Amino acid sequence: MRFSPVRRNITKLLDIKSMKLLDNYCLFNPSPLTLKQLVHFGRTATEDESFRFIKKEVPVRVANIMKEINLLPSNLLQMPSMVTLQEWYAESFMELCAFEGRQGDRDTLREFVQTLATIQQRHSNAVQVMAQGVLELKESHAVDSQTESSIQYFLDRFYMSRISTRMLLNQHSMLFGPAEDRDTRPNRVGVIDTTCKLKTLVMEAYTNASFLCEEYYCFAPEISIKATNAVEPDEPIEICYPPQHLYHILFELFKNSMRAVIESRKKNLFDLPCLEVLLVKGENDVTIRLSDQGGGIPRHITDNLFLYLYSTAPRPSMTPEKAPLAGYGYGLPLSRLYARYFHGDLILNSYDGYGTDAVIYLKTNTHESVELLPVFNKTSTKQYKSSIPAADWTDPLSAMNRHYHPRHHQSKALGNT
Repeated sequence: MRFSPVRRNITKLLDIKSMKLLDNYCLFNPSPLTLKQLVHFGRTATEDESFRFIKKEVPVRVANIMKEINLLPSNLLQMPSMVTLQEWYAESFMELCAFEGRQGDRDTLREFVQTLATIQQRHSNAVQVMAQGVLELKESHAVDSQTESSIQYFLDRFYMSRISTRMLLNQHSMLFGPAEDRDTRPNRVGVIDTTCKLKTLVMEAYTNASFLCEEYYCFAPEISIKATNAVEPDEPIEICYPPQHLYHILFELFKNSMRAVIESRKKNLFDLPCLEVLLVKGENDVTIRLSDQGGGIPRHITDNLFLYLYSTAPRPSMTPEKAPLAGYGYGLPLSRLYARYFHGDLILNSYDGYGTDAVIYLKTNTHESVELLPVFNKTSTKQYKSSIPAADWTDPLSAMNRHYHPRHHQSKALGNT
């Protein structure tokens, strides 16, 4: 397959002023916020204060990831979808830079909200476009282990950067956008639900996944939910959290479990084992466990489930008539990022021949729910070449840093860095 020449360096898509600002902004590390800070800021800050924070912080986060895009393998950057993605980022960065030095007068604040809406709309399909670029590469080129490792490394960082950026943009828009777009419920602070009811959200994700499953198979497993609240016994489990993030994780896990159960019981679809959900709230962690009897996953395959170039289902159309149940290969790794974004996690424990437990961990306390953000530095550039690399996430001891740079984690734990 031949491709027309493309400009590999994303900075060539910027004007001179924006290029200088990009070089300046990427010198700064993103400033991770806690859920407690986001809630407090959302309740007390003025629109001008939010404007001044967003117009500085979002360009820093965008500049960091734009610099990393240039480190991708050239074959991937030549994919048509990747060219489009680079153009989106360059255009959005220049639009954000247009507010550099401007004061938060009424007209500017109104224009800023409109600009954020334009950026959000432009990037609404960025996940699918990036996934398409990876699939295009996989189908048109032989992908060696080094290239695959580089792509995996980058995509975790790209998607996490996107999650964090959209969090800030959505928060500002929900708080200060048009009145008809705001959520005025007393428990809502922008996109954050301060009393998110877990059982209600679990049932919402289950119901929608069940509907999708029935469209494909005409059947769907039932659900059983048990809850234990060790913090407030006899009270429903609530958590301060962005519900759309948790819904995304739950919906993906329910789809996977339903598909596994159906595929393993095709000879007896009238007697499907139910999906068992356990909800637990402790002093430190909120845990959600989804257990299925879908036959399980062999241990040598389990780690592959979090690779972006891997999927157990056939690849679906990129323009399907209805939502696919599986196949793009980014569902589980992206769900894990959503869980890790506020220092939670998502793990799979599978029992080959029986079923799988998917466990979501979230922080109980909002002051411990800190954003985990990628940092562009020499470690990003050299990836695995440093003998003891510098931490390239805002939390040096996070699971993300341990996964890619175990030697750094060991040295940090011993106090030798």
